Amino acid sequence: MVSVTLTVFFEDPFWCGLFERVERGALTVSRHVFGAQPSDREVYEWLAAVYPALRFSPPVEGASLRPAAANPKRRQRQAARMLDAAIGTKSQQALAAAREESKSARRQRQKARNEAEEARRFALRQEKKKAKHRGR
Repeated sequence: MVSVTLTVFFEDPFWCGLFERVERGALTVSRHVFGAQPSDREVYEWLAAVYPALRFSPPVEGASLRPAAANPKRRQRQAARMLDAAIGTKSQQALAAAREESKSARRQRQKARNEAEEARRFALRQEKKKAKHRGR
């Protein structure tokens, strides 16, 4: 069973959308910044056009659908506790894992690029050195 939830919230100064997808007990998350407050129609149109292209975070195991509490006051207290938690929600953890993964990939690409540039500079220095002593 696959469940997808979209939560639109205001994160100063922009409106953001958080997609939570639970598939076989694993939670994956994607975040999108809308900018100005989107209307329901704009969200539906955007969702129909862009959803297949969304990049979701790596799966976080052990996540399941949140049971709906019957009492709205209980839900409000639970939401307040979740905001106070220093660790963050499963969605926040999944987003952090996605950021870390992209950061490590970016660092590897940058390191390879720097090493290639350094090798190119070294080869250029060696050529110049040989050119200086060519006549001797």
